Amino acid sequence: MKPDDKSLFLDAMEDVQPLRQSTDVHWQSVRNTRTRQAMDTLQLDNFLTLGFLEIIPLAEPLAFQREGVQHGVFDKLRSGKYPRQASLNLLRQPAEQCRQKLFAFIHHAQQDGLRNLIIIHGKGRDDNAHPNIVRSYLARWLTELDAVQAFCVALPHHGGSGACYVALRKSDEARLENRERHAKRSR
Repeated sequence: MKPDDKSLFLDAMEDVQPLRQSTDVHWQSVRNTRTRQAMDTLQLDNFLTLGFLEIIPLAEPLAFQREGVQHGVFDKLRSGKYPRQASLNLLRQPAEQCRQKLFAFIHHAQQDGLRNLIIIHGKGRDDNAHPNIVRSYLARWLTELDAVQAFCVALPHHGGSGACYVALRKSDEARLENRERHAKRSR
């Protein structure tokens, strides 16, 4: 690069700001950019609480299946056969931050029509360790979110007891598409 080229480049780039790095959320699909203000507004609707917590013993694996979810679907989730479309990393984060991130993560995954997620919460050495506190809150919060159909502990190569697979309800558009596809088959 000639000296003139370098000064032209530096002049052109002087007002450019680096992108903020975030390693907590990874989307496999293409997403729309959302502003910080929209995130703050979303948190006003966040009904997940940090109140009294019943700690889940480490020996008890996370598992939840809403009524109406077929056993075959849950077995497929448990065996990691659904592709993970997005992940959320909650490692070493305060419970309040986990609460906010989870609420926004599920909301945006739903908006994007995603169904299969993985949440990394970490492993603790004892029941009162921070990762197990987050894990226990996570188990409660996920059951409070209507969009969540089921969740279970991840397979060892996806984080094992330090992570969980989450299955979300189909979007209305996906349900309609499914109905139309089945209607064409039965003709």
